Amino acid sequence: MGMIDVSKLVFEYIRRDEDGNVEGITRAVDEVNLHCKGGEFIAILGHNGSGKSTLAKHLNAILHPTEGTVLVDGKDTMDENEIWNIRQSAGMVFQNPDNQIIGQVVEEDVGFGPENMGVPTKEIWERVEESLKAVGMYDYRKYSPNKLSGGQKQRVSIASVIAMHPKCIILDEPTAMLDPMGRKEVIRAVRALNDVEKITMILITHYMEEVVYADRVYVMDKGKIVMSGTPKEVFSRVEELKSMRLDVPQATLLAYELKKAGLPLLDGILTRKELVNELVRLKGQK
Repeated sequence: MGMIDVSKLVFEYIRRDEDGNVEGITRAVDEVNLHCKGGEFIAILGHNGSGKSTLAKHLNAILHPTEGTVLVDGKDTMDENEIWNIRQSAGMVFQNPDNQIIGQVVEEDVGFGPENMGVPTKEIWERVEESLKAVGMYDYRKYSPNKLSGGQKQRVSIASVIAMHPKCIILDEPTAMLDPMGRKEVIRAVRALNDVEKITMILITHYMEEVVYADRVYVMDKGKIVMSGTPKEVFSRVEELKSMRLDVPQATLLAYELKKAGLPLLDGILTRKELVNELVRLKGQK
């Protein structure tokens, strides 16, 4: 059994009129299967309206299945007695950090979750210190969150989740409201937590560059998972991704266009470094 096990998940939004009568039903998630082992870094891609954020909200029991099952660390999200345990196992980070930050001082905000869990005071401060250091924000522990940049606020939000010692962190488009520098800060912190702390990461995004280091990538469209594999496998299918209104990493797109022009490049180039190395290899063959 994995950290996350999703089986034949269906979720339907029911629209009602002013009198409460059903006007229509929208199937936002349609027969989705997803498996994530402990310590993995999983990315879920899709354009707006593809169902990826609705799926994310099932992974820590914010939403419940219309059909199918979602198990988090072996616990069924439909079991109301397990909701607290599920949310301790799987923390959630949302798009807008301002919606998650409630403390007047950074360290107070990070300590809020453990305090509500009944963690002893001495251990709370130990957790605050370790989680802020993990995301590179320890030097800002005495700051007001209002004085921080967007990327710094989001890292504080992540630290607040880490302080509750989850096994898994679900990040629902955590960089959508950030500038490029803020996006890099957050993704660097996410990768470090996965590499060093071995925390399972599930990243929901539509920024392709953010997922090149994931273990596996799932692509959603119209509520379904339509593609899955390693980043190299997924990004080798450039035309299919473009048909779903999704971009590919810039280095991947350039390599794809060069290959179309006749250069015998390998498929699945993800980074600028890989592209340079491949061009050097071809030059050496001449």
